[in-house]
Amino acid sequence: MEWLVGPFEVTFVQRALWGGVLVSLICALAGTWVVLRGMAFFGDAMSHGMLPGIAVASLLGGNLLLGAAASAAVMALGVSAVGRSPRLSQDTSIGLLFVGMLSLGVIIVSRSQSFAVDLTGFLFGDVLAVRTTDLAYLGGALGVALAISVLGHRPFVALAFDERKAHTLGLRPRLAHVALLTLLTLAIVASFHIVGTLLVFGLLIAPPATVLPWARRVPTIMAGAALLGISATFVGLLLSWHLDTAAGATIAGTAVLQFLLSTLAAGLGNRRARSAPRPTTTDRSHMEYGHAS
Repeated sequence: MEWLVGPFEVTFVQRALWGGVLVSLICALAGTWVVLRGMAFFGDAMSHGMLPGIAVASLLGGNLLLGAAASAAVMALGVSAVGRSPRLSQDTSIGLLFVGMLSLGVIIVSRSQSFAVDLTGFLFGDVLAVRTTDLAYLGGALGVALAISVLGHRPFVALAFDERKAHTLGLRPRLAHVALLTLLTLAIVASFHIVGTLLVFGLLIAPPATVLPWARRVPTIMAGAALLGISATFVGLLLSWHLDTAAGATIAGTAVLQFLLSTLAAGLGNRRARSAPRPTTTDRSHMEYGHAS
């Protein structure tokens, strides 16, 4: 029990755990729609597209979260504008803006005297440095994310499965898409300083993708993703403490490991279902007779 509970008696590890829990809840709300709509590449591009805003805010001594939000908004608007070109696919426009924004950010950061430290902190975060004010901010972000998810649930569902049907039902798919981008931006901006932009993508995608083979309803996927994200945070912090590894990377790696185990279990289950002998006509008649009697 000491091995299991001991690390969480330390104050900064407790704050890291609560920060990871709040990030997991926010990412479960946004990540479910990212997985259902196939927006993983866009989410990855958004997480890296924040670098220019963060770099400028850092050099000017401004608020990093505001810089990240501004840069993410520019990235989202840029993808929407470039994606309207009939000659370019959406993946192409996302890829071009992804590389452009990341390159611009690295160029700006390279002007700093602490280039390696700044870039490492941006990419990998520092979950063990979570402060009480960070927890308050994450709590507010969770409230906003929950409100967007509840109010936009019906349009999001229609948008995820049939955009034309959403338009027919008067659910305003373009407005729903903007709201969904807002939710995704909120999740990424709120979480990047906890686990970094490379690792927030793991918590955003891995837990919902892990639950997807086992659930058929959106609220169930969200709830399962939240539980898996919280468990990945707990196990990741525990392993990081005892193995002396990077906490954020260990948390994200645990989330991806959950996905791999879930995929393996689902594959074995499907193989068994296909190899199971099907009942013959006589067997079915006996079953029906027994049930009737």
